[in-house]
Amino acid sequence: MKKVFKVLLLNIVMVLALLISNPVQADPPGMPGGHGGSNDQPPGGGAPIGGGIGILLLLGAAYGSKKIMTDTK
Repeated sequence: MKKVFKVLLLNIVMVLALLISNPVQADPPGMPGGHGGSNDQPPGGGAPIGGGIGILLLLGAAYGSKKIMTDTK
C-alpha cells in the first residue's frame, strides 16, 4: 500500500509540473535582419554543417568500436 501511494504521489507531482510549466514557456525569437528583403537568407545564415557531421560520425564510430572491443574480452 505504501508503494502504491508513493507511485501515485509521484505521478500527480509530474502531471502538475507539466501543467504549470506549459504557460511559462517563452515566445520564439524573431526573424533575423536579413529576412523579408529581396535576398532572403535561410535561418542560421547558411552556415555549413558538413564538418561537424563528419566529426560526430568519426567520434561515434570510435566510441562504438571501443565498446565492441571491451565487451568481447
